[in-house]
Amino acid sequence: MTKQVTSPVSDTCLMTPTSDTAPIGDDKVRMKKQLGLLEGVAIILGIIFGSGIFISPKGVIQEVGSVGLSLVVWAMCGVLSMIGALCYAELGTSIPKSGGDYAYIYEAFGPLFAFLYLWDAMLIFVPTTNAIMGLTFAKYVIDPFFPECPLPEVSVRFIAACAICFFTFMNCYNVKLTSNIQNSFMFGKTGALALIIIVGIASFFMNDVNNFDAPFQRSTFSPGPIAVAFYSGIFSYSGWNYLNFMTEELKNPYVNLPRAIYISLPLVTLTYVLANVAYLAVLSPDEMIASNAIAVSFGYRTLGVLSWIMPLMVAMSALGGLSVHIMTSSRMCFVGARYGHFPAMLSHLNINKLTPMPSLVFLNILSLLMLCTSDIHLLITYASFVESFFLLLSVSGLLWLRYKKPNMHRPIKVSLIVPVTFVILCIFLVIFPVFSAPYEVLMGVLITLTGIPAYYFGVVWKEKPSWFTNALDGTTAFVQKLFMSAKEEGVEGFD
Repeated sequence: MTKQVTSPVSDTCLMTPTSDTAPIGDDKVRMKKQLGLLEGVAIILGIIFGSGIFISPKGVIQEVGSVGLSLVVWAMCGVLSMIGALCYAELGTSIPKSGGDYAYIYEAFGPLFAFLYLWDAMLIFVPTTNAIMGLTFAKYVIDPFFPECPLPEVSVRFIAACAICFFTFMNCYNVKLTSNIQNSFMFGKTGALALIIIVGIASFFMNDVNNFDAPFQRSTFSPGPIAVAFYSGIFSYSGWNYLNFMTEELKNPYVNLPRAIYISLPLVTLTYVLANVAYLAVLSPDEMIASNAIAVSFGYRTLGVLSWIMPLMVAMSALGGLSVHIMTSSRMCFVGARYGHFPAMLSHLNINKLTPMPSLVFLNILSLLMLCTSDIHLLITYASFVESFFLLLSVSGLLWLRYKKPNMHRPIKVSLIVPVTFVILCIFLVIFPVFSAPYEVLMGVLITLTGIPAYYFGVVWKEKPSWFTNALDGTTAFVQKLFMSAKEEGVEGFD
């Protein structure tokens, strides 16, 4: 059974004070400020470190062609992420509303562009990222069984689909159990990354490595491939635009948040550059490009009989990332429906499990559709182009609000050169891939444009024909009846 949950006042949950919350003078309950600078740095590192570093190096080096330029791209992706994080720190503290980019774009440019962000998030960002993580898991599971030949496409997609469906079910069934699974998978990504860096750097000093002798030989300096290479690199830094969400729990947040960004992003950049140096100390650029799973190839070359550890840890990392992404993205879909920007049935909860089951099932279907290809780097380019456009729009909104509302309260205010630099870099990332990846760019543009008629038909147009509203109500009733039938038949999870 499902139940629609709405609040006429706000979307803030009513809470009773606990050790993690603190009442304030106006009878509201807020998060307790208990995180210092060190905890802030640790949280940022935990958000950003993920399975991307095990798949993106191939995408970077196959576009730029050389060792030296690939390392430059990785370092520049770190600089771009730090500049962007500082911009979002200002946006998040100036516009203290839930919704992230949706709220920032809405405040600066109005409901249409905000809706287009939500539209693309649900139809492009979220399902594509789920597909990428599922495919990463599948490739690292299968690759040890096919060390010298191409991976079977059908098997890769099938295993990825099974992983996506399994964690969708787990998020429908029991959120707490899902969280425990994520915690158990946490050591996979950190263990694999640490092992790669330690073993790779040791190989660099102990063996005769010639990959760095002419680092910029075979470099491609065409703007298009460089922009596409940036997409692969930035994918590994995903999460930097959510750092301002922890402001409420930080002690002295307007001082500690920028400091945490200044400390953590250079640490992430250094770690990712070292990881790529480690890869290249063992594998040649051609071997990296030919590999189906870089970390597995690295393990075969360096770990001997213990090489099975590497695919295991990377697969765990991918599963942990997939699980948490399915959980958080379903809440975005749920809130979007509650605001009236998606069908009302997606704003329903399972009344017993209190999970947004319709949203989870909806996004699961879209994620499975993205498995029409097993090319991870094509999916990264496809999603990153559209995401870069909306990052550009959000930070352009910061500049517009500086002009439109100069007296707006800004607890954190960065130098004007910071957002200007970020906007210029994003323009580069949005324009030049048109020449190198026209198909992916065209698909992203077309899906974004379909959001315009969807907005006017679904949101602006209030007096819809009766046949349409009756059909929509009938579909909602069918979904409710489906859940009721499952409960009456005693299906586990619906009791």
